Amino acid sequence: MSATTMTSAQHARAVLVLGLPLVGGHMAQFAISLTDTVMMGWYGVPELAALTLATSLYMTLFLFGSGFAWAVMPMVANFAVHEDDTQIRRATRMALWLSVLFFLLVMPLMWFSAPILRAMGQEDSLAMDAQTYLRIAGWGMLPALGTMVLKSYLAGLEHTRIVLWITVAAAIANALANYALIFGNWGAPELGIRGAAWASVVSNLTALIFVLVYAVRQLPQHRLFVRIWRLDAEMFARVFQLGWPIGLTTLAEAALFAGSVILMGWLGTVPLAAHGIALQIATATFMIHLGLSNAATVRASNAQGRGDAGHLALGGKVVVALSLLAVALAVAMFLGMPRLLMAGFIDPADPAREDILTIGAVLLAMAGLFQLVDALQVIHLGLLRGLQDTRVPMIMAAIAYWGVGMPAAWLFGFPLGFGGAGVWFGLALGLGVASVLLAHRFWRHAVPQLQAETAQASA
Repeated sequence: MSATTMTSAQHARAVLVLGLPLVGGHMAQFAISLTDTVMMGWYGVPELAALTLATSLYMTLFLFGSGFAWAVMPMVANFAVHEDDTQIRRATRMALWLSVLFFLLVMPLMWFSAPILRAMGQEDSLAMDAQTYLRIAGWGMLPALGTMVLKSYLAGLEHTRIVLWITVAAAIANALANYALIFGNWGAPELGIRGAAWASVVSNLTALIFVLVYAVRQLPQHRLFVRIWRLDAEMFARVFQLGWPIGLTTLAEAALFAGSVILMGWLGTVPLAAHGIALQIATATFMIHLGLSNAATVRASNAQGRGDAGHLALGGKVVVALSLLAVALAVAMFLGMPRLLMAGFIDPADPAREDILTIGAVLLAMAGLFQLVDALQVIHLGLLRGLQDTRVPMIMAAIAYWGVGMPAAWLFGFPLGFGGAGVWFGLALGLGVASVLLAHRFWRHAVPQLQAETAQASA
């Protein structure tokens, strides 16, 4: 059966077969930060606030650097259509090169993060605790970026189940190390927030070891690490040119949420802790859309490699529909049981527990509002990345997130006096603008362009 004769149901099955392991992998990756948040919440609210601050900066930098890893996925998927093992090897190697260089550039920012955080208006004690975390966890960014590149390589080849199990193994390692090192269990020293940082390093190293072993043993034909020290200037430039707009797009969104952490920090430790918990819950549901977006990237790349515009258009409609179904389920949970979702994050004996739950319930209601637009913007970003269209989407995202989202978050949160709910409403506005712009780019530009190219090729 040719791709263009696939029904919607067949498209949905193909997306789910490819995407569900990726969703599970993202969920397992999310479980790592979730475990940090829950265990640190049990340890103490000040430590939880510092962890929220530290991980927001860490993830902002990490997601920026992951642009080169994200670039591997559509490139490898496209090369795989033509069974070009040499190009697959070249792209993956140079993404690893770029990831190492990025780590060397950003590690000093994490090492000297306290002055940066104080300059953003954070309390001195929070800034110092956050720096303590980052000086340890920052070393784990190198294996984390390498793992991202190799997982994207595997996803581009549709080896998605192993991506899931590798991430599950890393999540288990993180949970065990957290339990031992934060609280001093099993004879380990009680390290508090430093224990969470060391657990992050252990988790990242675990994932890298597993993905390296799989790639070398199961895909020897690609010879990824033979003469890896040799610079491939032409492919280095290609990966860089595709990856830096992806990195900046991801940075723009990550920085939007990191900026919201800064704004919530101005409101105090309790609102910041509530924000951290509510954001963790909203992020959990976002992992579904991110996994579907990755599947959309691979399938769009395959469609482009075959010059199959019909497959691209119908597949795009199906993946959007699947994402909207997940949105409906998430909104129902956020609005129907917010306190139940948040209760496990805070020690029942903590005196600030009730205030955190009350504020968090309001924030989750706002999260329900932006689930729709957040899903739509990430799905269309995935489709456009599959077509290696990254520069215009980068500009669109930057305008939406920082031209609309952050100013609106500040305006509604502070001058208009809506506090945390206003900050989150501003985030929803920014994501809404992004979803409209990116959807227009895909349906009104990218799909017609491939249709025209296909018609021209067959003429």
